[in-house]
Amino acid sequence: MELSTILQPECTTCATPGSKKKVLELISDLVAAQYPNLSSQEIFESLLAREKMGSTGIGNGIAIPHGKLSNIEQPIAIFIKCNEAIPFDAIDNKAVDLLFALLVPVDQCQQHLSTLSSMAEKLSDKQRLKQLRKTQDEAELYQVITQ
Repeated sequence: MELSTILQPECTTCATPGSKKKVLELISDLVAAQYPNLSSQEIFESLLAREKMGSTGIGNGIAIPHGKLSNIEQPIAIFIKCNEAIPFDAIDNKAVDLLFALLVPVDQCQQHLSTLSSMAEKLSDKQRLKQLRKTQDEAELYQVITQ
């Protein structure tokens, strides 16, 4: 699946959320603004429920928060570059500055795992990480992540 089919430019942002809770709220608000049929509270609760099972901080300054929603038909992705890294309980105990969030329909678990896996692989490319961290604005961030 092409990332650009599930990640809209409006769901790609540079921000200074300050905490894990605030960045999950930011993700929820970004999605709710683009998809009026979804409530930011419902999105936040889905992401938080997954985080309670274990942190989605995968190391190297990266987190991949994700959740399942019953009222969507297609996956929705969000990409955030934090201007200042935030504590995220990552497996390497390092703060996180790049987050790829994914919301999927409840009945698409296999596709969900495949998308998360391909994104983790994409974010393991050191050159791409350097490019992402050097981006100056949302348009450039979107261009680099969807290449």
